[in-house]
Amino acid sequence: MSPLLDPIARLSDAGGPVLVLIMLVAMLLFALALERWIYWRLGYRRDRRALLTRWQARQDHVSWSARTLRTCWSDELLGTLRGSLPWLKVLVALCPLLGLLGTVTGMIQVFDTLSLSGTGQSRAMSDGVARATLPTLAGMAVAVVGLLFAGHFEHIVRREGQRLHDRMARAIEERVDA
Repeated sequence: MSPLLDPIARLSDAGGPVLVLIMLVAMLLFALALERWIYWRLGYRRDRRALLTRWQARQDHVSWSARTLRTCWSDELLGTLRGSLPWLKVLVALCPLLGLLGTVTGMIQVFDTLSLSGTGQSRAMSDGVARATLPTLAGMAVAVVGLLFAGHFEHIVRREGQRLHDRMARAIEERVDA
């Protein structure tokens, strides 16, 4: 076996195939969180500057249609900032369910061992209990970290929405003063 796949094989032996599935979901979750962070740090700020420049270039800022356009533009920009946030939340919700699936499959293994060999083999039972508890622990740990990411990004979106609204309103004031 390849040295790169050896830890995955040991992980699968210790916690079952559900633990490997939780690991794959965790990798996807962290990749989505990293993508959102990179966009927020690099792409969003560029897009926000372009929007503010486009808004300042308009002649009309106070009519109903101008305010509606401002709302549409800012909502569109905030939508790009939200991006994959709903998928991040789905993966966070999926992790405890996968942990529960690992618990059920591990307990099935314990009961299967008990039915085949009786209650005398504690080693076989402990392997099944480990297969039952490791996926639960992993699923909950990934979900907690994912909740932290999702909560932080939700806070960023709310804060940036308020900042964008304030900056666009200031652009009107600066134009009127000039």
